[in-house]
Amino acid sequence: MIRIANPLGSVLEYSRLAHDELVDRIRSRKRDLNAVILGHNYQRVEIQAVSDYLGDSLGLSQQAAETDADTIVFCGVHFMAETAKILSPSKMVLMPDLRAGCPMADFVTAQSLRTLKERFPDAAVVTYVNSTAAVKAESDICCTSSNAVQVIESFPRDRTILFVPDKNLADYTARKTGRPIRSSSEYLKGDAPAPEPGTIIAWDGYCYVHDDLVLTELDEAKRKHPNAKVVIHPEARRDLLQRADFVVSTARMAAIAEEHDELIIGTERGLIDRLQKQFPHKTIVPLSRAAVCGNMKVNTLAKLAWCLDHEQYELTLAEDVRSRAETALRRMLELSGGWRAPTPEERQLEQDGLDRSGCGCA
Repeated sequence: MIRIANPLGSVLEYSRLAHDELVDRIRSRKRDLNAVILGHNYQRVEIQAVSDYLGDSLGLSQQAAETDADTIVFCGVHFMAETAKILSPSKMVLMPDLRAGCPMADFVTAQSLRTLKERFPDAAVVTYVNSTAAVKAESDICCTSSNAVQVIESFPRDRTILFVPDKNLADYTARKTGRPIRSSSEYLKGDAPAPEPGTIIAWDGYCYVHDDLVLTELDEAKRKHPNAKVVIHPEARRDLLQRADFVVSTARMAAIAEEHDELIIGTERGLIDRLQKQFPHKTIVPLSRAAVCGNMKVNTLAKLAWCLDHEQYELTLAEDVRSRAETALRRMLELSGGWRAPTPEERQLEQDGLDRSGCGCA
């Protein structure tokens, strides 16, 4: 057993330590703080290996809320740590690197959303969970990629919906629910005519990883694997989704991999790498080898060890923002039946992630 020394002064000093010493420091300090480490599906796999739970942002926050941990360390991006704090206000929430932001969440601010709400005071505001706490606090209800259709269908057909921040998920949901869709920029930048009743007015944000997936990459993958089923995340553009056999959230991709022997998957590479490890006898290929979220990969073992030793960086929220954001999240959970336990396939996927080593970026 490596002897755990005193805290070091900088992340650079931690980065010079051997891998095993970093891991021992992390595990020892985690015990001292009664902490739980959450690793998002897209984290580097060495981060996954020391995580107590792996999964998507909302599910991880719900799991952490049910533990008796005093401290949550969220290895993901900023809005995910905020969600953990929303659901666990009495726990300390830490992030290894404050630069781990989400460009899609940053597309919309609370002030810009309030401006759109002033234009449509009777509209319902539906906010994708990939958003800041301040934006959630301005919302009527949140949604995930898997329940967005259900959330939209919970409103009267003639009620206008403001959907933020993902235009691609909004477009997919509009097509699935048969509602017209317009861009928010038409109303924020000019005098557009009033939308017809029931229109979804979509913010112009997007996830760069999924929005950058292109048809030429899909065509090349299908040329090499003509019998493969195509599975794509609904954050991708319409032209790709129209070519997919399955349009599903990351939580559903593991179950689909269980059922099919040859898949082309359009999402971030971290999840695909883990599916390949879980099903080595199957053909599971990425739609794009360049689909890597650089924001997720800024977290490292050295930063995690520094974070635990120095109890930095702490995520805090003003209580009025936190409580209003929680209301929007709770409404979604009540509508969709609340959190569910992972399926056996998802649990196995998590364990495979815990067993791996390496950077996970290739």
